[in-house]
Parts: sequence; structure tokens; C-alpha cells
Amino acid sequence: CVLCGRTDDCPEKYGEKSTYVGYNLTVHYYCLLMSSGIWQRGEENEGIYGFLITDIRKEVNRAAKLKCNICKKKGASIGCVAPKCKRSYHFPCGVQKECIFQFMEDFRSYCWEHKPVQKFSVKGSRESSQCIICLELVEQLPLYSVLKSPCCKNAWFHRECLQYHALSAGVFFFRCSVCNNKDKFQKEMLRMGIHIPEKDASWELEENAYQELLQCYQHCDIRRCLCKKGRDYNEPDSKWEIKRCQCCGSRGTHLACSSMKSWEQNWECIECRSIFAKSGKYSKQQKRSLAASEKADGTTCLLEEPSPKCPRPSSGSQHSILLQSPKIMCQSNVTPCSRLELPASNRMTMSLSPLMANRSLSLQKKHLNQQRREVSNILKELKLQVNTKTTRLNINTENVWISALKGFRQRKFNPANTIEIKFTGYRSRLKTDTSDGSKHHFFKLLMLNLQNSSLFEGSSVKNLTLDSQALKENLYFEAGRMIAVSLVQGGPSLGFFSKTLFDCLVYGPENVKPALEDVADVGVAQTIKMIKYSNSLSSLQSTVHDCYEFLAAAGCLRPITTLCDKNMLVNDILMYHVIKRVISPLESFRQGLKTLGVLEKMQMHPDAFSSIFCHEPERLSAETLCDLFTIHCSSEMDKVEGADFWMGYLQDVESGEAVVTLEDILLFATGCSSIPPVGFDPEPTVKFLRIKYPVGNKLYNCLELPITKTYEKFKNKMEFTIRNTQKVERE
Repeated sequence: CVLCGRTDDCPEKYGEKSTYVGYNLTVHYYCLLMSSGIWQRGEENEGIYGFLITDIRKEVNRAAKLKCNICKKKGASIGCVAPKCKRSYHFPCGVQKECIFQFMEDFRSYCWEHKPVQKFSVKGSRESSQCIICLELVEQLPLYSVLKSPCCKNAWFHRECLQYHALSAGVFFFRCSVCNNKDKFQKEMLRMGIHIPEKDASWELEENAYQELLQCYQHCDIRRCLCKKGRDYNEPDSKWEIKRCQCCGSRGTHLACSSMKSWEQNWECIECRSIFAKSGKYSKQQKRSLAASEKADGTTCLLEEPSPKCPRPSSGSQHSILLQSPKIMCQSNVTPCSRLELPASNRMTMSLSPLMANRSLSLQKKHLNQQRREVSNILKELKLQVNTKTTRLNINTENVWISALKGFRQRKFNPANTIEIKFTGYRSRLKTDTSDGSKHHFFKLLMLNLQNSSLFEGSSVKNLTLDSQALKENLYFEAGRMIAVSLVQGGPSLGFFSKTLFDCLVYGPENVKPALEDVADVGVAQTIKMIKYSNSLSSLQSTVHDCYEFLAAAGCLRPITTLCDKNMLVNDILMYHVIKRVISPLESFRQGLKTLGVLEKMQMHPDAFSSIFCHEPERLSAETLCDLFTIHCSSEMDKVEGADFWMGYLQDVESGEAVVTLEDILLFATGCSSIPPVGFDPEPTVKFLRIKYPVGNKLYNCLELPITKTYEKFKNKMEFTIRNTQKVERE
């Protein structure tokens, strides 16, 4: 730069650095603006930014005679405007020395002794606040690097943060971030040397910056989408046209998927209908229109969940539970499949009526189910990394943890390979099994071993503990890796993590505040309680004296002068015992969870993943199994009768009128006693065939059921087969 002599190219500090080959000049924009002996005498398109070339050369010659009071070199073109002050300096030197340059009116400059300062109250001068922009701590002191909003009492900024914000927002959008005041805020910031360029905001200048706002939501969110071309397919003026929720507009459905005949019919998504139902604004006319639509089409809308306004069955009409079964519909001359287009495979998806549930699910339960569905989709996406190449693990049923650790540490182990399980040991059949059921059983045993291992502490919910030997052997990393592989390759939900441990993994330990419930050590918990519930300063000091060695080892010693000091002390102890003490195991555990990208997805979707890490998996219900299994049948009549018996049997099992459980049925069909978070592959199916007894094909998750004339025969065959299969497997 011809004015300051520096080669720095930092637009935020010195303005844009421009080179003009025709004039043989290179200059910083701010150096040009703030030079004391030059004025903008030309138009904007003349010279450089309106400064004539002859005037610039004269200013360079004038400055060459002046010595900078900071760096002691010639070329100081800027002078302090304070009366009788003779200091001169280069612009970069002035910035370094904390001079103030006012980018307004006459572009005045003030040296470090005469610069304007903001007036702070003495009372708050020793406190700290957060910078409104970067959220880091800022001291409430009259410093060059600290600026206070003139319109808000507790709005503080770093000068650097505010300058970056001004350059980005421009004069039209630069305002107080708290109260949105523009005039008063800009006037004060200009006085304190913040440059506010006369330009539009940077986000307004981006090409197609708001293009996404012009896009309409085009996706079918119905649980069982019937469109063969996918959920995103939209064909206007046809049954495959997507209709958006009339209330929120953020959910959609194909007309055919919700049994709507016309685009003009109103449609609300499940979330909006639930809100209306709770607020009492779900009108009778809406209910009548829905009922009429169902009656006209001969089937209920295959929505994600039943309408919140559907009537409940009376206590004395248990047999009416089957009113929605295909058999009863058929007898009333309304064939459920007569107007419903079936996929090419001639299969029909059965959905339980809300009459089959004793009570509607609570909002919390619905929210958890939504989160688990979201996790399932995420894990299925991660499962795409798993290739067909297999890795065999020899698992000793007598010592699952040791044999699993040995398998995971073998040189050729790759978490992206498909895992095969070969159980060995007492009473094992020495058979390698590639089915999901075998893997699920292995991972279930492994997670149970982990939960009760020395790596975790706590009763119902667990936190990491400090095991120096385990840390030395890198077991925390292996535990994290095992959990990641388990989730992606079909293992069960965990359900035993504390909220504190989960938050440490997702948000980082520095952003988590532990609670007393996280302390598993009875002695430490008792100490914290004694401090927390001290009701006088003397008793508090006495307790601290008694715990002196513990507090010193934890680094929590602090002077106790008032009773309020106990709160800080309790927080320090909790932070040390629950988090800082196990920071090394926690970091190692996090590294293990990064396997297959699981931790990254947890951090992107924390609410969804907390449903499988911190909450026990939901107990199976007849409705869950009915939704899980898709019915296939060669004959339409067999399908209707078989579906009737199947749904009735599930209801009997759930109500305790059978000798088997719903878990037994799922285990018989898939080899898994619970639904893994990643779901099943392939999806479970039910086939009605001309066979004598039920068959569970665990390799394909297929339940083959016999076609019988009466429900009693169907029930007896189901229970006989499942009980005997369990008996044989146990033996």
C-alpha cells in the first residue's frame, strides 16, 4: 500500500486492497478514507473510489515527510483531530495501538489518548456477560475490545464480532441483535469506530438465496404408501396427486393413499388432527366427512395412526373388536380390497383399527414411537455401508464378553462386513447361523454383559465409571464400537444410558450439567447431600472440614464465606465426579461410537437417538405385530379369513387368553424376541397356505400359517407348534 507501506490483504481490518496497474498504485481502502490531507473531489467512477490520482500522489508526498509515532517510520498519513495533539500514524499502526477511526462525516481519527470511550456503571464493571454474537464471555470493562449496546442494558459485544457483523449486514440490516433498534445503535457504533458499509446484506446478494422458500412440499407421509413409483411421485389431476395438510402444509398424501376422491377434499395430517382433538376444535363435520370417505371407499385410510376422535369399544363388547376384520366387512357386502389398488405382488397390508387398542397412546408414547421410526430410517441408511463379505465370530455362550472382544480385535475384523455368529460352549449346537435372529440374540447377550460390566455404574440408568485397567486395555473404545456395530447390524435397543451420559456423547461434556441422581457412589452421594442441605454457615463449614481430603483430591476446595457458597461447591463436586473424573473413558468411548458413522448421526438427531439409548423398548402389542407383518395370500377369500383369525389370535395373546406371548410369536417367525431399532430385512410377512401346522422361516422373516375352517383350530395349531418349537430349542 502506497500509504501504509504494508502488504497485508485483510479486508476486515484494512479494507479492500486494490492494485491499479494503469496508475501504478496499490492502496488499502481504509488507508485512503482516513488519510487527513485528501478529499473525495471526483465522481465515484473517477480515479480510485472518487479520489483523484493527482490528489493521492500529493497525499503520499505529504505523508512521506511525517514520522509515525508508533512504528517510527515515515509515511504517517493520519493525524489525531484532538486540539493541540500532533500525533501521526499509519492506519494499521493505529489499529494496533487501539486508535478510533470514525467512518462517517469528516472521517475523523483519534489517537489512543483522546479516543472516545463508552461510560459503564461502576456497579457492573467487574461482572462478565456473554457476547450477543459469539456467546463467549466478555468482561464488562471499558476496554477497546468491548462494546456495549446503547439501547439495551445487558447487551455486550466483542468489537471484532460486531465489525464482522456490520460488514456482513450492511447499513440496511445492521442493528441491535437484542431489541432491533437501528438508528441509536448505528450512531453509537459509528462513534466508536465500527465501519458500516453502504451496501445490502451479504445474504441478500447470494444468487437464489431464498429459492427453497419457493418449493412446495411434495412427499407422501402415509405409513403404507400405495404408489408403485414412490412417495415423491406426483401426477396432477390423478389419484397420485399429492395433497398437503390444509393446516401445516408440511405433510402430504397421495389422494389414493388416503382414499380421497377429489383434490378439493380437506385433509389434515396426524399431528394436526391430534392437536385439534386435544383443543376440542375437531369439528363434527370433519368427522362425518372422514367417515363418509371411509364408507364410500370400503376401507379405512391407511394413516400413520388412527384418528384421535374414533370411538372406543365398550367394556362389554369384546367380540366387537373383530368388527374391522376383513371377514366381517365381507359379510356386510363391503369388500376391503374391491376398490383398493393392490401392488403387483397381490399383497394386502393390514392395519389394526383403533378399536383393537384398549386405550389411545399417550402423547409421550406417540412421540417416542415417532423418534424410533426416525432412528430406524437413519440406521437403515447407515446399514448401506455393510457389504456382503462376512466375518465369523465364534461366541462362547459361557463367556460372551471375552469371546466377542477377541472377535472384534482380530486383525481381519471389519465393522462393515456382515457378521456371522457361531455359538460354542456347553449345550450349543456348534452351528454357524447367518440369520438376523442369531445376530440379534448375540448382540442382546453382549449388550446385557456391557450393561452389567465394570465400565458402567448405576442401578437403573448407567453412567461411565473410571476403571483404570479397562482404560489401559482400551475397553471403553471397544464397548463404543460394539454398540455402534450392534445398532447398525440388527442389535437391540440399549435403554440403560443416563440422560447425562447421552448428552455428554452428543453435545460434549463441557455443555452438560450433571445431577445428584448421576452419582452411583453412596458415600459421595451422602457427602453431596450433607453439603447441599446444610442450613447454617457453621454446619456447612464443619461438613467441608470433615470432607477436606476428598475435596482436595477432587480439586473442589474453595473458601466458604456464605451459605450460598454450597451451591457452587455441590456443582463442582458433581462436575468432577460424574464428568471430569471419567473424561478419558468418555473420549475413548466416543471414539468407538464413531464406527460406521453412528456418533455423527447421534449428534445430528439427538432427540431421536435418545429414544433407544435412554428409554426401555416398548412392550409388544397386537397392534404393533399386526403393523409389522404384511399379509400375502394366493386367494382373496383365504386372505380375508386368514387375516381375521390372525388378528383375533394376536388380540387373545395380548389379553392373556393364550399360552404363548407376543414375544414368542415374533421369536418363532424371525428369531428375535424384540424389534431391533434398524428393523427387519427382509420385512416380516405372513402367508396363508394349505399346510397342517405353522412354519417360522427365520431366514426370510416369514410366518407361514395354515388355512383352517374355524378359529379354534387355528388357535390350537398356533399354540401347539410354538410351544413345541420352544421346547425343542430349549432342549
